[in-house]
Amino acid sequence: MSYVRPFSLGAHIRGIKYLNNSGQSTPQLIIPVVIILLILISIGMFIPRLSTTSALAMVMGLAIFSASFASTKIALYILIFSMLLSPEFIVGETSGAALERGVTIRLDDLILLIIGFSWLAKMAIDKELGLFLRTPLNKPIAYYLIICLISTLFGALFGRVDLKTGFFFVLKYFEYVIIYFMAVNYLESKSQARNYMWAMLITFAIVSIIGISQIPLGGRVTAPFEGASGEPNTLGGYLVFMICITTGLFLTSPSPGRRLAYGSLIILAAIPFFYTQSRTSYLAAVPALFTFLYLSKKRKWVMAVMVLLVISLPFLTPRVAKERITYTFTQGLHRSDVVEIAGVKLDTSTSARVKTWQDALLDWFRHPILGHGVTGYRFVDAQYVRVITETGFLGLVAFLFLIITLLRRAYSTLASAEDPFQEGIAIGFLAGFIGLLFHAIGANTFIIVRIMEPFWFVTAVVVSISGLKEGNASPDTG
Repeated sequence: MSYVRPFSLGAHIRGIKYLNNSGQSTPQLIIPVVIILLILISIGMFIPRLSTTSALAMVMGLAIFSASFASTKIALYILIFSMLLSPEFIVGETSGAALERGVTIRLDDLILLIIGFSWLAKMAIDKELGLFLRTPLNKPIAYYLIICLISTLFGALFGRVDLKTGFFFVLKYFEYVIIYFMAVNYLESKSQARNYMWAMLITFAIVSIIGISQIPLGGRVTAPFEGASGEPNTLGGYLVFMICITTGLFLTSPSPGRRLAYGSLIILAAIPFFYTQSRTSYLAAVPALFTFLYLSKKRKWVMAVMVLLVISLPFLTPRVAKERITYTFTQGLHRSDVVEIAGVKLDTSTSARVKTWQDALLDWFRHPILGHGVTGYRFVDAQYVRVITETGFLGLVAFLFLIITLLRRAYSTLASAEDPFQEGIAIGFLAGFIGLLFHAIGANTFIIVRIMEPFWFVTAVVVSISGLKEGNASPDTG
């Protein structure tokens, strides 16, 4: 008796049984047939009513869905390149006390939504895939998201939160989780993880080149496609994190050719980093560098580089970056309306930010347990202050629990490293993570999409790499 395949989209999908010559089929066949019929009916109904641009967007979405359904590997590559290289736009008519630029929707949000649907469709066919793989971060993530959701619903109930705005912000938090679990579920080998990291490094190089191209235009360098209201702190945080990842690979790679590639990429990214003029990012780079000194087996080399940097930075640092740093301590020297810390007067901008933090902490006592709700308090550009004012004491505890769990897991991955790649990713992630923790003092780092999407993808690699084998991934899972 011979068999033919009832359904194929370019890749073998486990769990689908075959039709025999008598025409008998399995129940699993119904699901993909229904999906295809629904897609075809939708296309037939909507395309005649759409503009050319909308029709092209629908076709592109269908192509992404088909590619994602056929191969999750392709879907993850699409997602990696779209993280920093996709445009964004403001959602119309949102309101909320915590908004500064409003709720933004980006192309990769839509791509992630399409990929998410294809992921669910594949799981409906293949019961073995599962929704959430068990990892050490599952409970901390769940606790924090649940508290964010509950505090926002309470805030909306008592009129502190605009429900639509709060919903969009909390939805962003769930977006990071989807990226993390998708990557964890489909990472099957270290060679696969290496390929994904190379894709991230290529994206990193493209972003750096785009940043360099902005320098002659004047002003501060921002991430690609952010428009006129770009945020340099966002690009600065991303560059700190990715420079650390690249540095970790540079310190551990046994290949001279790869070390040359990593070193060149670090130098390339350092140029736009200076021109972001982001003082928060400059601050983040310092503890990140000391993390390498503490954790690396090549401490002497790291120490030598640190000494060389201290000596050369005054000569290599662009004038605008030096002026940005000195401005913090000189602009408010002869003013009486600025904040003074340990005898040092800060500039008016930093002073205003510190005063905002003080007011926020005082207002936190009005709702100490669950806070004001996500977007229920006015804009505060500091992650920790924002967490406690929006989600209260419970939210801060859950957030810190997540951070500590992740730090412990990353350190465990480093301690059990079996090869240079695992060691490099782990040490680079730890340095970058600690840098972001300091970056979060003066920015909402852990809710910024362009930082968090790469961060959670690399987190998935770090969490799962100890259990990955060498070799190619199974073709069934793409």
